Amino acid sequence: MCHVIVTCRSMLWTLLSIVVAFAELIAFMSPDWLLGSPRSDSSASGAGVDSGEYRPSLGMYSRCLRVGARGIGVSCGPYARTFGEVASGFWQAAMLFLAAGILVLAGVACISIFSLCFQSILKKSIFNICGLLQAIGGLLLMVGLMLYPAGWGSEKVISYCGAEALPFRPALCSLGWAFYAAIGGTLGSFLCAVLSAQAEIATSSDKVQEEIEEGKSLICLL
Repeated sequence: MCHVIVTCRSMLWTLLSIVVAFAELIAFMSPDWLLGSPRSDSSASGAGVDSGEYRPSLGMYSRCLRVGARGIGVSCGPYARTFGEVASGFWQAAMLFLAAGILVLAGVACISIFSLCFQSILKKSIFNICGLLQAIGGLLLMVGLMLYPAGWGSEKVISYCGAEALPFRPALCSLGWAFYAAIGGTLGSFLCAVLSAQAEIATSSDKVQEEIEEGKSLICLL
């Protein structure tokens, strides 16, 4: 018989697991990892047109540039059509680690929804298993984030950030929101790993066992 067990700690873990997975996925797909050096758009002139400086953005496989005859359109999309065209070998490695970490976290996020009804897999706590996977996913993400700035010396980054760009030194560029979101998601994955232990304690407490023995199928505890 399926017992739906909802506690504050288990629900917090489930929601945070989903948020972390989505945050990492959105950051990975975003072109806003680096904001390029300011560029003036001389073609954008005339009434109602902003002719000032703008900053193009560069992700690990995508970019955003101002385009059009009057410079008022923004084109965002992949600059690399194949994996081999990614700007740097370090970025290729970073993408592999980040993708692996996101895949693990996405899988755990899906499993966390079913943890409301199933608390064990092959007699092993689903929370402990997921917590271990989230820690592994966090480590994969951390390696990817450490490899990412090592690729700042590539020709692609130099074209956006200036000739002074070097590994771990973005020169005229600044970090975009996607990089910080990825860091936040990585820290969140480790927090989820810690919360999974608390979710296990909450769903296996004496109070929960008493409600199960009373024949209740829906158990909600604060």
